[in-house]
Amino acid sequence: MKTIWFLDDVNLFTILCPHQFKDYKESHEFDHYKKNEFVYFEEDSADKIYLITSGKVKIGYITEEGDEIITAILSKGEIFGEKAILGEEKRNEFAQVIDVETTICPITTEMMIDLLRENKEFSIKIYKFIGYRFKKLERRLQLLLFKDTKTRLKEFINELGEDFGYKNAVTGDIIIRQPYTQKEMATLIGTSRPTLNILLHELKEDHYLDFDRKEITLINQEKQVI
Repeated sequence: MKTIWFLDDVNLFTILCPHQFKDYKESHEFDHYKKNEFVYFEEDSADKIYLITSGKVKIGYITEEGDEIITAILSKGEIFGEKAILGEEKRNEFAQVIDVETTICPITTEMMIDLLRENKEFSIKIYKFIGYRFKKLERRLQLLLFKDTKTRLKEFINELGEDFGYKNAVTGDIIIRQPYTQKEMATLIGTSRPTLNILLHELKEDHYLDFDRKEITLINQEKQVI
């Protein structure tokens, strides 16, 4: 079997150069979703892995009390449902589209396993990605359970800085091009959008950060020391 899809690089959020189709290019079909449609529900059969080619998808679950916990918001170039290749038979989470239009490439579990068997480099990258995802989920759940909202926000933004930011060579500040809307950020740290906005302004007054609709700037604390 020839490789029809491969990963060029993997980090915590983004898979670069996500797919290339060869023999199956003409016959392969993409799935198209509208906002609020579900890709799968909890307890659905886990027989596919999904690659987002456009749009956004939120991953989460419902607690016994009926609360919705969002563990990730994913966008173009990212995969989800990856636990299917680890032997998961039933989904323990839901995947729901949150963009107006989202296009997803479904990869059957059988096809993915074939790719893992025949391509060692591909296999290593996939399992690294899964390991990163589990660590990210564990860290986020620890924040939700044990930290106050302001601390959750600070740690979340620091995490964004590690994943999406770049350092200003002159000031030493970390510049983060916004990957999420404020509503999405609020969802990910388990708070409301108004509370998030209040906390952002408090952190701005504390000279911890600056922000606008496009960027967050993590201010270099060393330059604050006189």
